[in-house]
Amino acid sequence: MAPARIDLTPDLRLGGGALAELPDALVRAGCRNVLIITDRVMEELGYLARVQDVLHTASLTSRAFLDTVPEPTIACVDAGLEAFSGDAYDGLVALGGGSAIDTAKAMSARLAYDQPMGTLKVPHVISRRGPPVIAIPTTAGTGSEVTRVTVITDGDTDEKMLCMGPGLMPAAAIVDYELTLTVPPRTTADTGIDSLTHAIEAYVSRKANAFSDQQALGAMRLIAKHIRTAFHEPDNHAARDAMMTGAMLAGMAFSNASVALVHGMSRPIGAFFHVPHGLSNAMLLPAITRWSISGAPGRYADCARVMGIAEADASDQSACDQLVDALIALNADLCVPSMSEYGLDKVRYHQVLETMAEQAEASGSPANNPRQPSQADMIALYREIWS
Repeated sequence: MAPARIDLTPDLRLGGGALAELPDALVRAGCRNVLIITDRVMEELGYLARVQDVLHTASLTSRAFLDTVPEPTIACVDAGLEAFSGDAYDGLVALGGGSAIDTAKAMSARLAYDQPMGTLKVPHVISRRGPPVIAIPTTAGTGSEVTRVTVITDGDTDEKMLCMGPGLMPAAAIVDYELTLTVPPRTTADTGIDSLTHAIEAYVSRKANAFSDQQALGAMRLIAKHIRTAFHEPDNHAARDAMMTGAMLAGMAFSNASVALVHGMSRPIGAFFHVPHGLSNAMLLPAITRWSISGAPGRYADCARVMGIAEADASDQSACDQLVDALIALNADLCVPSMSEYGLDKVRYHQVLETMAEQAEASGSPANNPRQPSQADMIALYREIWS
């Protein structure tokens, strides 16, 4: 393996009750007056009030921007920047799932560069740091609290723009599994498979390294063991804790090794058809894994073994076959719908196949895949997954 650069969130608070440490994390980051980037669901669930109470008790001031949206857009980022300009804020607290955290990270990057969002997508590397972002994830999925990545949709072109660089790394993360206890089963499943996909793709990525391998294997071990329990028993604290830790480890893994073909092909589906990111990953994962195995059979076999799918002495071929079967079974157990069941327009889907393949390739993620796809390969996979 070539030498690897490892980027990590410098201040990480992990475990039940970690929210109480938010004031200390903010002061350490140099923040005393923050804009909380969140949504109205977090307000309705009472999580926003909990955060503000913790800050008020510590004599820290805050206001909230409540208009983040799923699959965040340039327009959402711009609205957040307008709110940020209204007071002398010195930091951003992102409260919610990956959408809130990605929005805050994009806002910080825009403030660092003062350039349109479209100019900051890959291959541009975001190295400058804007106002510190303190991330408080409320789902066990994206791992955005520990990544140097954000994904923002251009509403004019329906392109999901991948932005990367060390400047996007949060200054701190509060990873408190207790904030996930109210997450509904569908979101639990989708975010859980998203984090599993992060781990698998990081491990088979052409950019994998010794550090990312350990995080990816640890994440797969935890997620495979606990995802069904978290889905069926939402109040199970042990399962929720394990899923939160697994998602964080998977985030560390892919942030330092990159994702691959599943994510590359998933983003255009989300942009054109507004399928939640984790759900589109789940729809793609079994078929793309089957197609990719020939590029790294030993690595995929390792995934099957560490997830408890294959015995330690199973041949690589047998372990890989069992992995694909297990991913299909996991989708069935977690009630992952097909594209037609979800309601995608079949005619529109087939009209945009070439555009989706072009956007997937432009993101750079497919180039990390162990088996290298052409645009024609991706179009064929899109067709296979539909049928």
